[in-house]
This record gives sequence, structure tokens and C-alpha cells, in this order.
Amino acid sequence: MDYTSLDNKTLDKLKYDLVRDGLVSYDDIEHASELAYAQNTNIGQILINTQMIDENVLMKFLEEKLHTPSVDLENYSIDKKCLDFISYQDAIRFKILPLFIIEDTLTIAMADPMDLFSIDKIMQITGKNIDPVIASEKSIIKKINEYYDVKSKVEDIKMDDTKTYDWQEELHNDDLSEVHIRVLFRAILKQAISQDIHELYFEDSSNGLTVNFKRPNEIIQTGTIPSLLVSSFIQTLKTLCNLDPNVSEIPQLGKLNFNVDNRELTASISAFPTISGERILIKIYHPPTQIENMGLKTEQIDLIRKSFEKPGIILVCGATLSGKTHFIYSMLSNLIPPSKNTMTLESIAKYRLKNIAQCELNENIGFNLDKAMRFIEFQSPDVIYFEGITTKEGLDFFTSLTLKNKTLITEFLAENMDDLRRKFEYSEFSMFKSAISCLVFIHNKNSIEVFDKSSLDKYLFT
Repeated sequence: MDYTSLDNKTLDKLKYDLVRDGLVSYDDIEHASELAYAQNTNIGQILINTQMIDENVLMKFLEEKLHTPSVDLENYSIDKKCLDFISYQDAIRFKILPLFIIEDTLTIAMADPMDLFSIDKIMQITGKNIDPVIASEKSIIKKINEYYDVKSKVEDIKMDDTKTYDWQEELHNDDLSEVHIRVLFRAILKQAISQDIHELYFEDSSNGLTVNFKRPNEIIQTGTIPSLLVSSFIQTLKTLCNLDPNVSEIPQLGKLNFNVDNRELTASISAFPTISGERILIKIYHPPTQIENMGLKTEQIDLIRKSFEKPGIILVCGATLSGKTHFIYSMLSNLIPPSKNTMTLESIAKYRLKNIAQCELNENIGFNLDKAMRFIEFQSPDVIYFEGITTKEGLDFFTSLTLKNKTLITEFLAENMDDLRRKFEYSEFSMFKSAISCLVFIHNKNSIEVFDKSSLDKYLFT
């Protein structure tokens, strides 16, 4: 069983018992505590990941010290009637799973059975006595998503091209119910999709939470969620995206999948603290398109395809919201030979791609871009997609991989060709420029240019 996700409240109280029982050294537990604090994660995860203690040893220790039985949820069948006692939002919020009920006592799986505050809240919500058992947070979240049918968290959206959508039609200021909040969020998504909006954000104002749609060089304020609804709306939104609704002091990154006209869309959700309150931004990603349906000429497609057969950098450029990421996903889906070992490094994997190893970065456990770049070579990839390179060191390392016969893909922000030329005049890009074998510039979805090495040298870099 995976106990790497037990909360700090439990292990903080027991960590020195690990030392007294001779299971870890004092220096190890202090080092693990420092790492847990620095990485905003928990001591259990650090102890296991750094091999300071064996997982089974830690499990046995916790059962003995807490006098609380554990349960392996992988091989456990719950009484599904118990799901009615605890909503999906509360299950995610408290990281609990109801298992069975006998008379007035509800047995629940918890990642942290010493979290008395959560137990008290659950007793208030259910009106039942609570008997906790230990399970890993990872397995609890997995089973919550299975039993509560995550795909129906946001009901399927059906679009009508003849209709104009306005999410404020669903706004009822005095309705704080979970159902209403979900309908309201769904209406916001529906209006955004109908207007071909790919980026929207929620921001605190004096009257509540403003809902802003973003287009290239334009921000459209579509209305304000009243102050009375803000807390419930943010909690529901975070819960839908598997973010912690009780955390607002640190950045969080999540993901949501939902269906629109039988197509599954992915949205990334970024919550960021400001002095006025949290700012929550949503980016909507559409499924990859067949490369032949993107308005490219046959010779342009052939040029891109041939670029995967040799070392070099394939650079996709364009303005904000021009569709750079969508184009790259379409390339990865359609143009890479199956014989190539292909990997990606992304903050959020937008869609699952066949025959490609997609890797999501996770700052909370120290798996950042720097660490990923240092270790990815051990996987012997032929083609690597890096979501973004933001430092001079990262840029140089990225470029150096072409000398090891790698084909690299990344994107670059440029408003137009003149802006690209100006940025590439900086000396930091001299090595990077020399390694570009193919450049795709997306002016808009109806205008895409493709340059090979010779045309780049002739039209851009002279």
C-alpha cells in the first residue's frame, strides 16, 4: 500500500517515534522535514522517495502507533449507498471515502486519521458517528474519481450555433446550492466555447468575482459573480479540478476534462494568490486536428515530416492564443514516425497521445524542468517536446541535445515576423538559431508559414 501521501499532521506527531524505534536516523528525519517544507509536500512521501524507509515498514509502524486498521482500496468493494452521505466535493476536500455503515456509525477511509477537525466536519455533514481507517491519499483520490463518476462532474455540453449564450441567465444570487454553482460554471464554459474563447479568468473585485474572456489584445468582462456566491463558486471550481479548496496562499495547477458535442476537451486551471484574493485562469484546449485539415500545403506538411528524420529544432511561433500548442499536439499526433522514441515534458498533459511518453512536471515533489532536462537523456528519446524554455541555461542545454542526434520541439512567443527577428538578434539565441531545422509561424488559423533551414537563413536570420 502506498503511504507516501499521508498528511504531515500524522507523521509530524510520530516522526520522532520513527527515530526511537530505530527505523530512521535523527538526521534523516530532520532532512525529510526540511525537504517536505521546501517542496510543499509531506514527510511520508519524502521518506519513501528517498528510500529512507521501506513502504511496508512505514505501514506497519503507522498501524501499530495509531491503533487504527488500514485498508487496501485496490481490493476493496465499498457499499455504494454510502456515497449518498458524502458529496464528491467533500470527499475530495477532506480526502475521504465512505466504505460502509453499521447502525449510526459510518466507516471511512482517510489519509490522515488524526485530522480531528476533518472528522468533526464530516460528523456534522453526515449526522453519523465516524470510524476512520487508514488508506493512502493516492488510492482514496483514485477511488473517489471512480465511484463518483468524474466524467459527469461537468455535464455534457451541447452547442446550438443558432443560439447566443449568456452565462448570467443562470445567475440566481440567493441560490448557494452545489447544483446551481455547477450549472453556473457550465454556463460560463458554454459561452466561452460558443465565442471561440480559449482563455478566461476570474478575478476579485469590490462586487464579487469578475468573469473575463481573453482574446488576442483584448479582454472582455462578461459579468460578475456576486460576493455571496464567490466562496461556493471557488470551492466548487477547485474541487472539480482536484485542487485543494482550503488552500489559497500558494499557486495550484489542475486539470479538467469535459465533453462538448461528444468531443472531450481539456482545460488547465491555474490558481494564483494576489493581494486582492486568488486569481483563477482557465485555458481550454481542443483535441488535436488532422494536420491535413489545418490549411497547410502538401509541401509544407512534407517539410515538417522530413524534419523529424534528422537532428535539429522544430520551432512553432506565434502570438498569444494563436494556437501554438494545438499545432504541436497535431504534429505529435500525425507526423512522427512510430519508430521514433518520443517524449514530452509539460506542466499539464492536454491530451493522451498514442505511442508517446508524456511527462507532467510537478514542482511540489521537485520534478521541475531543470531536473527533467538532466534526467531525460537516460530514457534515450529520439524526439522531445519541451513546453517552454525560460532560462539561458535551459536554452543552451536544449540546443546541445541536437548535437546528440535529438529532434527537439518547442514553442516561442512572437507577435509577428518582425518581432521574431528582433528577439532573435539577442546574442543568447545565436546557438539556438543555428540549430533550427524547421520553423512554423502561425499568424492565425488560416495563415501558417513553414520555413526550412535554407529559407530561414535567407529571409529571417540575415
